[in-house]
Amino acid sequence: MKLILLGAPGAGKGTQAEIVSEHLNIPTISTGNIIREALKSGTEMGLKAKEYMDAGKLVPDEVVIGIIRDRLAKDDCQNGFILDGFPRTIPQAEALDRMGIVIDRVIDIEVADDVIAQRVSGRRVCPACGASYHVDFKKPAKEDVCDKCGDTLVQRKDDHPDTVKERLQVYHDQTEPLKDYYANCGKLVIVEGQEKVEDTTKLTLAAVEA
Repeated sequence: MKLILLGAPGAGKGTQAEIVSEHLNIPTISTGNIIREALKSGTEMGLKAKEYMDAGKLVPDEVVIGIIRDRLAKDDCQNGFILDGFPRTIPQAEALDRMGIVIDRVIDIEVADDVIAQRVSGRRVCPACGASYHVDFKKPAKEDVCDKCGDTLVQRKDDHPDTVKERLQVYHDQTEPLKDYYANCGKLVIVEGQEKVEDTTKLTLAAVEA
């Protein structure tokens, strides 16, 4: 199955993507993680992307589309995948269509902006492997230590309140129109984000299996 997960930054779609990935045994393709890998490696693309990420802005289409095209061509995507963070704009969705990629379902995780603002300050990420945690909702086994690789967890700059506000505005202006784009294709399913992650997960899995 080929899925897209939509949702404002901080809505919890990354966590849902990981769970669905394990449930269906297909990879999650997170553009944020791929770009951060390029940044860590010090590539020209990574340094270029850093300027936009630090400002809470979208990475240019030509960079993101090239990353996605190469990633989806790998063997582990042949039986399906989950796109988390792409497409973020109508032009990116159109570019995906031009690649000949047929998406089966688009799941939108809906959470109010004020709830996101409260949640996001507790998010922590691993700079080494990209794993995501939360101080309340998804705690690591050992405080501030990644379960997967043992590196020290950090709060990303784009999770700070001022940057979150800007990122939410960017989402509403540029990404939210994708809901209508995929609704018109008959592929959109809306999941109302719940207070507890496990409750949102039940609804997400039901949407996947519907």
